[in-house]
Amino acid sequence: MSNATKLIHSIPVDPLTGSISVPIYQTSTFVQEAPGENKGYDYARSNNPTRAALEKIVAELEGGKAASAFASGLAAIDAVVKLLESGDEILAVDDIYGGAFRLFTHIYAKFGITVNYVDTTDVVNVLDAINSKTKLVWLETPTNPTLKISDIEAIAKIARQNGALLCVDNTFASPALQQPIKLGADIVVHSATKYLGGHSDLIAGVVVCKTQELGDKIKFIQNASGAILSPHDSWLVIRGVETLYLRVNEHSKNAQIVAEFLETHPAVDKVYFPGLKSHPNHDIAAKQQSGFGGIVSFTLKEDTEEAAKQVVCGTELFKLAESLGGVKSLLCHPATMTHKSIPAQKRQAAGVADSLIRLSVGLENAHDLVQDIESALNKVSVIKKAAAAL
Repeated sequence: MSNATKLIHSIPVDPLTGSISVPIYQTSTFVQEAPGENKGYDYARSNNPTRAALEKIVAELEGGKAASAFASGLAAIDAVVKLLESGDEILAVDDIYGGAFRLFTHIYAKFGITVNYVDTTDVVNVLDAINSKTKLVWLETPTNPTLKISDIEAIAKIARQNGALLCVDNTFASPALQQPIKLGADIVVHSATKYLGGHSDLIAGVVVCKTQELGDKIKFIQNASGAILSPHDSWLVIRGVETLYLRVNEHSKNAQIVAEFLETHPAVDKVYFPGLKSHPNHDIAAKQQSGFGGIVSFTLKEDTEEAAKQVVCGTELFKLAESLGGVKSLLCHPATMTHKSIPAQKRQAAGVADSLIRLSVGLENAHDLVQDIESALNKVSVIKKAAAAL
């Protein structure tokens, strides 16, 4: 049986009514038969049937034993970091999501947790940087926004040999294309706002754990901290997950067409998309992913913030907005939007140039999207030619 079929039929039919849609249990508390005697639920912060259904579905999708659904992707990341203690160190990918960088640097640094950033696309860098204090290795693969690919299986072995947990942010690939736990990861996190939800209408996060023991620790942290996903938003994510494989496959097809076009345009300098054979990590991506995803980033030959802003403000179908993974195509300028919290020098060292533009390729007709981005790029080219003629 295919994964797509398994997914659709892993979403339970309501045993009480036969409802084919998971019910939304919009309640704060549950009546108990006697003190401490209940039907598995006592207070909705601790657990909720709708949220529990989502958690079971995503755990199965990722091949994990337990999952917890959070109020945002950052709340999910925060819960994982709370597994650590003062004096512990995190070894993290250098091209990291700006929100994760902000959390690590401005919140947890003052509690004595140190983060070392390295280019994890080369496992030698991981070997050189990991030490006895490293308790967590943090990967994004593909990364946000330069789409670097790290060898999950190789790094999982290094982490295990050094007594560290490996956590992989699988938001960009989604479980439709990649299952890090099957490659050796201990924890997977998602911004379910993106491909799991898929419709740009909610904020959510998920942590999936390889073992029940680790999952119980995350669930305890969630219950103690309170960053839970609401019943209605849990239902929205379930609704989105039903079409995950269908959507992600189409996102990937469209992104491949857009990336191949960008490689040919004279205003474009570099194109970042793991589906291109020119991508330095293409072979690793092909090994550990079943597809290459819907995100494409690129830089301009005129490597300036001004040129990038002309492009991102010059499209019609691609809407200028943060976030990604929805039905409608989006684009953003990471240096001034999603990654502005990262110091310019560190950001540029990780490959996030001033002219870098990130595309979230949606489900529109791919050729319409190519025409839209081509029109915006041609305006920049015309401006450059006109300026040179003066």
